[in-house]
Amino acid sequence: MLRTAFCAVARRGPHKAPPGAPHLRRRLGPISAFASSVDSRITRFCVEKTDLKDYALPNASWCPDMLSLYHEYLEKTKTENWVKLPSFKSNRDHIQGLKLPIGFESPLSSGEYRIHTRGIQMEGQGYEYVIFLQPSKKKSVCLFQPGPFLEGAPGCAHGGSLAAMMDETFSKTAYLLGEGLFTLSFNIRFKNLAPLGSLIMLNVDIEKIEDQKMYLSCIAQSRDQQTVYAKSSGVFLQLQLEEE
Repeated sequence: MLRTAFCAVARRGPHKAPPGAPHLRRRLGPISAFASSVDSRITRFCVEKTDLKDYALPNASWCPDMLSLYHEYLEKTKTENWVKLPSFKSNRDHIQGLKLPIGFESPLSSGEYRIHTRGIQMEGQGYEYVIFLQPSKKKSVCLFQPGPFLEGAPGCAHGGSLAAMMDETFSKTAYLLGEGLFTLSFNIRFKNLAPLGSLIMLNVDIEKIEDQKMYLSCIAQSRDQQTVYAKSSGVFLQLQLEEE
């Protein structure tokens, strides 16, 4: 059974590293093997004791809809197999054991890295979001509140910011549920303008997995589902991680 315990609010304390021993593969059926590997990735991703700041926690900028729906999904982590994902400033703090191409090296120091959607540090000014994952149904929900630094049309979120948020939700969902690590393609169709400071719900589903590719879809809409802001689809390449 998948580990579905809520990833608790990060508590101050020494960093607890992921297990160092290599994973021994047991003879499991396809469903059991899938559940075991997903459970392992979620456990490594949701570090319980760390000094890292979790940016996916409520702050004073969150609108009432964002805050109330956050607590609604938080309750679902206790009864409906949802998992609240932490969000640190860099993917280096999330993804363990990634094997990059030989010779690939960034000239930047590790302290300078930030996920694009965590690049604006002032609360409420950029990307305010939190992702909830439901492994058993291969889906996720992102609660997204675009801030004033993401303006496109006057008073509305730039289409690129919504596309970036969809891709970020795709990437975390694909990685945790199937080692989908790199975006092969991404397509989006915009339907309506999204007001800045409002709640946008991103509902993501894994449509299928074949030939080492994961196919995902997303609908971005208002809380009452009466307004659809955009629809998108993405294909991610599955890549086996190195064991640490």
